[in-house]
Amino acid sequence: MTTRQVLNGNKAAAYAAKLCRPEIIAIYPITPQTTLSEYLCEFVANREIDATMVEVESEHSVLSVLTGASMAGSRVFTGTAGQGLLYMCEPYVRVSTCRLPIVMCIINREVISPTTIWGGHQDSFTLRDAGWIQIYVENNQEILDTIIMAFKIAEDPEVLLPVNVCYDGFSLSYLTDIVDVPDQETVDRFLPPYRPNHLCIDPNNPMSVDPVMPGDLLMEFRYKHVAAMENAKKKIDQVDREFGRLFGRSYGGLIEAYRCDDAEYLFVAMGSVVGTARVAIDRVRETGIPIGLIKVRSLRPFPFKEFAMLARGKKAIGVLDRNVCFGWGSGALYMEARSALAIEGLTLPMVNFIAGLGGLDITRDQVVSAVEKVVKITTDKPTQAVHWLGIDEE
Repeated sequence: MTTRQVLNGNKAAAYAAKLCRPEIIAIYPITPQTTLSEYLCEFVANREIDATMVEVESEHSVLSVLTGASMAGSRVFTGTAGQGLLYMCEPYVRVSTCRLPIVMCIINREVISPTTIWGGHQDSFTLRDAGWIQIYVENNQEILDTIIMAFKIAEDPEVLLPVNVCYDGFSLSYLTDIVDVPDQETVDRFLPPYRPNHLCIDPNNPMSVDPVMPGDLLMEFRYKHVAAMENAKKKIDQVDREFGRLFGRSYGGLIEAYRCDDAEYLFVAMGSVVGTARVAIDRVRETGIPIGLIKVRSLRPFPFKEFAMLARGKKAIGVLDRNVCFGWGSGALYMEARSALAIEGLTLPMVNFIAGLGGLDITRDQVVSAVEKVVKITTDKPTQAVHWLGIDEE
């Protein structure tokens, strides 16, 4: 039986983790993830979850502990943010290359310097090519649902890759919303116990894990890792559909389209700002401009075919980023979108908007203004390729 509760994003994540029955949890507090660690500790202390909570001294130790636990065959969970993610960079890379199906929330925040604790996507985007699946969510309900789906995706024998569920710090982690929490029995039907057969450390059957290897074997490892990431595309879609049938909620899998069928223009975003963008798209539609919204959920693997299919036949595209791609002078999602179109042989006018860095609010009026600039690039009025909203407004 589903219960309806008012939860902040971190508590929604904690409830999701509890429902997935992890055996080992290791977590180190860092703003804006801190209350997630507190909720999980409370669940373990009150025996609401049959899991071992490992107390560690740093984020590096968090993922090192979970690496061993996962290799031993346990389902594991953690979460981090910002500098904590960067501190665990070494084991973060090892987890993916060892093909360990760990689920970890990234509660997105800016990285220093200048010193900041506020929201932004720079932390997870910095490690987007470390071999993890990265899924970005819009609201607190999607946090809970996606964590449950993430375990099923990660543990699939055709995938066996770790998954990040990324949600915006402060905008989601500390703000409350109505969340439908499913019952344990239904989650158990959807997510069976983890029974690995590809890797399980056993003293009675010694094996070498992650040894020094020659280049020919490394080439094979990388090839299979890339293949698994490609397999994850269909699995993300399949699991989303299965989740929808059982729980009555689904999110489009890799990518979600809003009012795109008759659209002549597209606006692209990810994370919590998508909610604001929906309202802005509706407002602009009232003025007669046929524009649709693409919500990118999966940054890795990037759904380039699905993205290009939605873009085909459109006049122009705008992309909103809450990060910067150093060296290109744009946002990274913008570069991903451009690459997706190029791979599929499409050439469309595109404009990039960088906004919301350091936790700045991205308002409906800012998105409406951005949409107007997207339309403008199809006229004889020139516009720059990258706009920093709030800094270089025309």
